[in-house]
Amino acid sequence: QLQLVESGGGLVQPGGSLRLSCAASGRTFSWYVMGWFRQAPGKEREFVAAISRSGTSTTYGDSVKGRFTISRDNAKNTVYLQMNSLKAEDTAVYFCAADSVLARVLHTTPDEYDYWGQGTQVTVAS
Repeated sequence: QLQLVESGGGLVQPGGSLRLSCAASGRTFSWYVMGWFRQAPGKEREFVAAISRSGTSTTYGDSVKGRFTISRDNAKNTVYLQMNSLKAEDTAVYFCAADSVLARVLHTTPDEYDYWGQGTQVTVAS
């Protein structure tokens, strides 16, 4: 089993920044594509970003392109989400997830990910 633990969430003003971290343990972290998703109250879980095993390839949801950056440090078994220019509509619980399937493209739907963290709340408000 791969365990994932997110951290770094909190309350931030519009226009501000936060960096989320997701620490993995239990299996070889570099075997997994990593993704970030978010879910606001009453809404479906939404794809935010994904990163390849080596970190050389990334993809983003349309709503966060140009503002969020996903990265990973395989030596530290950690994936990050740098969030800049935050908006009220970014308010959600953010989840990291791991995908064990080797594919040509990075997956962007929740059901393609095998392991999930418990989530961390991000609230953007003045």
